[in-house]
Formats: sequence, C-alpha cells, structure tokens
Amino acid sequence: MAKILFIEDEAALQKTLGGRLKEKGFEVTAALDGETALNIIKSTKIDLILLDLILPRKSGFEILRELKENAETKDIPVIILTNLENMKDIEQAMEMGATTYLVKTNYSLDEVVEKIKATLEK
Repeated sequence: MAKILFIEDEAALQKTLGGRLKEKGFEVTAALDGETALNIIKSTKIDLILLDLILPRKSGFEILRELKENAETKDIPVIILTNLENMKDIEQAMEMGATTYLVKTNYSLDEVVEKIKATLEK
C-alpha cells in the first residue's frame, strides 16, 4: 500500500480527497502547513507527496526545494495540486523537480487519483 503525504491547508479538500484516496487503498497522512509536512517527511517513509503551493508556515515552493536538496527525499515524486495557474509558477515548480502540476479547478477527484496511480506506477 502506497503512503501518500497530502499537504493542503483547505480542510474540506483534505477530507474529501484524502477520503477518496483511502477508499482506493492508499495510506494517507495529512499536513495542513509546511512545517508539519517537513516534520512528517523526516520521520516517515513517504511514497508520493501531493503538495499545495499556498500554505501557512512554509510555502509549497520552499518544501519542494528542501525535498529536492536532500539526498534522502529527492526521489519522492511530488504532484503539485494548487489553484495557481500562472505559467511562471508552473515552470518554476517543474524546474524544481515536481513530477506533475495540476490546477485544482481543472481536475475531478477521480482524475487526481488516476494521476497519482500513474505516477506511482512509473
């Protein structure tokens, strides 16, 4: 069973998408802010990270940078799930090592689950 860390400060989305992922057989750990997320990553083996960019206490970009600079975490696939649609943000996240960039309003919960499955199968 794949372990997913879902870093998202919207509690409603955290609950609905997290619930859907659990239904599909994933083990989901939730973090509502960047600092909590980094502490979880340091203490738990994570197979994939679902990351919002706008977060309290550390932005998604800061988390992504720290992950990719650390030899122990640089290979964890990171799917960005955010409302930021600016091409500059998309390019920056991909250049920093994100696997996929999804804009929340453009994808259903099931489509996000499918992207996660496809990423884990690679």
